[in-house]
Amino acid sequence: MPLRFGPAGVPLSCKGRTIVEGMDDITALGLETMEIQTVRTVTPQHFNEYWQAGILSWKSDFEMNMHGPYYADLLGDRRSRQRTLMKMETSLQAAKVINARHITYHVGPYGERKAGRETNEHLANILQGVVERCRQLWGNEEDEIDYAAFPWVLENEPTLIGVETSGQQSLWGTLDEVLEVVNHVEGTVPVLNMAHIHARGNGSLRTSEDFGELFDQVREQYGGKTFYCHFSGIEHRGGNAMHYTQLKKSDLKFEPLAEYLAEEGDWLDVTVISDSPLLEHDAMYMLQQYDKAKQKLLERRALEERRYKLALEAGLDPAELLAREQEQARLRTGAMAEAENAGAKKAEAPAKAPEKETAKASKKSANNRISFEEEDEDEDDVF
Repeated sequence: MPLRFGPAGVPLSCKGRTIVEGMDDITALGLETMEIQTVRTVTPQHFNEYWQAGILSWKSDFEMNMHGPYYADLLGDRRSRQRTLMKMETSLQAAKVINARHITYHVGPYGERKAGRETNEHLANILQGVVERCRQLWGNEEDEIDYAAFPWVLENEPTLIGVETSGQQSLWGTLDEVLEVVNHVEGTVPVLNMAHIHARGNGSLRTSEDFGELFDQVREQYGGKTFYCHFSGIEHRGGNAMHYTQLKKSDLKFEPLAEYLAEEGDWLDVTVISDSPLLEHDAMYMLQQYDKAKQKLLERRALEERRYKLALEAGLDPAELLAREQEQARLRTGAMAEAENAGAKKAEAPAKAPEKETAKASKKSANNRISFEEEDEDEDDVF
């Protein structure tokens, strides 16, 4: 199963603060991907750095991704929409230069529109235009253009347009809305921001079963096995995300997702980007938790395989052997409890012993004590 972890931006521990140096540090940490943050806009002086990162990612098979401008308003009036599309145009050019596999976009507030099918159809038409523009920028083999500077353009597919789930009730982007739109626009993919989904659902992602239901829903409505996810701790209130937090300070835990990925993720192709304020530190923490979950799964499967072999040798049903093992474990637990109780009683006995010894010593002392009582005068005493 291809499973990649990485930070949203240059690692905090990177001294050089450039994308290429950040890629080197990420690889040294055992991570395999990163997401470049354009935040507001992309300036021309960034493109040389983007190109260097694109060359390195193409040669080293390092997965590059990008996040488009954060402040978007695709559902607003014509002027607001055109301003957002201009920013998206520049970020699409940057995604081509940097060899990005995904580029993630926000949609923005509902504005005067209402949630529903009509709004989703309107947005799908807009995103269809974004996908077509991306393909135009990417080009194809029939174009008589020298792609020596961008060899990945001929070898890779155009950047996938990611539509991110939102964490605010006033913003377009519930999971159902995202899945409905991307299901009707080829070239788009859902970006599962787990913190946003968790917050908007009032803390809905708590167990591995919750994550299993989430992935099953995406698979049923969208299909495929490729998933692009954001993960972070989150502080939320009233169905709205407040701000990201580190993983250990949130009610959204990664361990249940790690358990699900270890048990059910063999069919998945998953990229997980850390949005945590700790960036690469929490990305490494997620990788460690996944490795632990995988190790526990392997140990459990090895035990089940051993039990099956023993059952066959003994002519028993594996379920019957498991029942016997559980009964033996129960008896051992009971024996250990009795031993502990006996040990506790034995430990109490020496505490009473000194009282008995003291009593004996007092009695012996009384027998040997020198008496100072007045004796009867001897009758022969003349004095």
